This record gives sequence, structure tokens and C-alpha cells, in this order.
Amino acid sequence: MPLDAFTRLPPALAADCVDGLAAGIDTVAVRAAPTHRFLRYGWYAAALQAYGGAARTLTVAREGEMVAALPVVSTGPAALGLVGVPGCYWPFRSFPVAEDAGVEVAEALLGRLARSARALRVGPVYDGDPGLELLKAAAQARGWAVLDRFVAHSWLLDIAAKRAEGPWPRNSTLRKNRFHEKHLGSHGALDWRFVSGADWDEAAFDALAQVEQKSWIAARTDGSDAKFTGAGHGGFWRAAAADPVIAQMLWAALLRIDGVPAAFSFDVNAGALKYAIANSYDPAFAKHSPGKLLYYRNLVRAAEDGIGAVDWGAGDGGYKQVIGAEQGPAIRDWLFVRPGLPALGARMLRGVWRRSGKPEGTRTVAEAISPDADSDL
Repeated sequence: MPLDAFTRLPPALAADCVDGLAAGIDTVAVRAAPTHRFLRYGWYAAALQAYGGAARTLTVAREGEMVAALPVVSTGPAALGLVGVPGCYWPFRSFPVAEDAGVEVAEALLGRLARSARALRVGPVYDGDPGLELLKAAAQARGWAVLDRFVAHSWLLDIAAKRAEGPWPRNSTLRKNRFHEKHLGSHGALDWRFVSGADWDEAAFDALAQVEQKSWIAARTDGSDAKFTGAGHGGFWRAAAADPVIAQMLWAALLRIDGVPAAFSFDVNAGALKYAIANSYDPAFAKHSPGKLLYYRNLVRAAEDGIGAVDWGAGDGGYKQVIGAEQGPAIRDWLFVRPGLPALGARMLRGVWRRSGKPEGTRTVAEAISPDADSDL
């Protein structure tokens, strides 16, 4: 019988759910898109350590090889049966799926999820996220309700495109930066350096926290949104850096003046994409633009290291557009609600869910508090 007479059977899928974080999360992460390979066991473990919660992990294996891992924690009133993806809001909350995973993998995930939860929250996450898109397609095919609410617009700087157009940064920009750097040096010796990999220790994180404690975020807010202080999210990033693979992706540009931290830019380098997580500076030096000087150094180094684009996330687009960023994908919060009465009820409340977000085009809370927070850049 000729080979083409045989029908190729679809690969066998096995869905499972284990208490805690599955060891196989890292197996999936290394097979995920390069932009999502930081979504490792250590990432979720850091979130549980910093923010609490008891995790379960839904997994899907294809012919014995794990291709999806969805960690979840219970959230909201227990009666709702709602679970969400743990993690940090920066750069987003999602889960790893192998690059070659298909919709059938997400269907298996949802089928297993329906046995223990009524609804799943994913996000905030970017439009086009690989795991999100598979879940949306599977949910729509299986009768789940799919609800979204807008969070913010993102901003994207295409370094490769800028460099293809001609010299970048422009010579005029570099001349201005040298002028400011000369005058900044009148305050003391300037020490520019980068931190990554094994360099991450308590002293490195403390230096970032020291800058935040002098910045607008400490002066104008309660400090809970600071990324590196004890009152903010410092516990998460310190715990995440315990994973050497994640630590290698964590990157900071740091300026010290006479040995004292004065400005920083903190990123996650994921393949050819840099996620700009946070930047801050000591306002005592604002006249000479330390943040701008530092970040241009950071961008030049990024281009030299093969970074092709910078994802600046949400926030004030003013200074980002000056550097050359353009509006990128929207960031949204998603609910996937189990078929039957839960899905029916969710569809009736779709408008309530959307109104709990932000109308598209509105400014974020950070922008409203401090429109000039990052204008130094």
C-alpha cells in the first residue's frame, strides 16, 4: 500500500495539573518564543515569594514532551472559582508555550482547567501574545466566554530600523549629550557601568533602590509602585535574580556620581528585544539630564549587543516619541469563563468588565501623577 494512503494521526496530547510549580516549566520556557523565555520556574517562584499565593500548574505534553505550562493561583472571592496567572506586571503576565504549539494545546489546557475553575484571568498582556492567542482561539471554539478590558498602549523603539535610516543616535544628539555630561561632571566623578548576570547581588539592587528613594515616585506617591525598594517590588526582582538564566537577562545601566547612585535604567533582555522595565534619577541632578545621558548609553550598548528593538511598555509617550518610539500593541486584561451558565453570566457582564478598565486613549495613573516623571530622558 502506498504511503499516501495512510492517514497521519494527530500527535497524542496529555493534560495534567500538579500542585505547586511544575519542574517542567523551564522545559517549556526554552522552547518558547525568545521574547517569553524569562517565564521560567524562577519567575513564578519569585512572584509567589513576593506576593503570596498557592500555585497549581496545568501542563500539556505532546508525545511525552511538555509544550505548555500554565501556573495559576486562586484570586478574588473563593465562590467565584477564579484563577489567575501569577507573576509581575513588568513586562506582562503570561505563560510559556512552545513555539510550535497549536490551538489543540490550548484546548487541552482549557479542558483540564474547566475541571477545577470557573474562570481564568490572563494579563495584563500584550495583544498578539502567543499563549493568549492560542487560548482565544481555543476558547471561542469550545464555547468559553472571552472578555477583555483595555489597560494601556505600549511604546516600541525599532533600533534596527533607525540605524538602517542612517547614523543613530544622531550626531546632534550626541553633541548635546556631551555638553550635558561635561556639566554633570562638575558635581563629581562620573562612573557609568552595566550590571547583568552574576553582578546581581544585594548591593546592586540596593543601588537602584537608593535612586528610587530620592526620585519623584517617593516624593509624589506612597512608594508602593517602586520597583526595587522594600516597600515596593524589590523582593520580586531579588528573588527572580536567584535563577541564573533570568539573572543573565536582567540588565541595568547605572550612573554613580562620586560613588553615589544617581540614575539607573533597568531592563529585561529577551533575545533581540529589550523590555524597558524602569528608569529613575536623583532630581538633584535633573538640570543636566542624567537619565537621558544614561539611557542613550544604554541604547548604544544594546545595539552593539544585537538588540533590535526596545519595548517601553505603557506610560507617557512624550519623551519616548522624542527618542523615536512609536505606539505598539495594546495591553489588555483577559477573562476566560467556562462554558454553560458561567459563560452566559460573563457575557451579560461584559460591559461591566470593560468599564473597569480604561477607555482606549486615556493616560495611565503614573502619567496623571507625574507627567514629567521621565521627561529627563
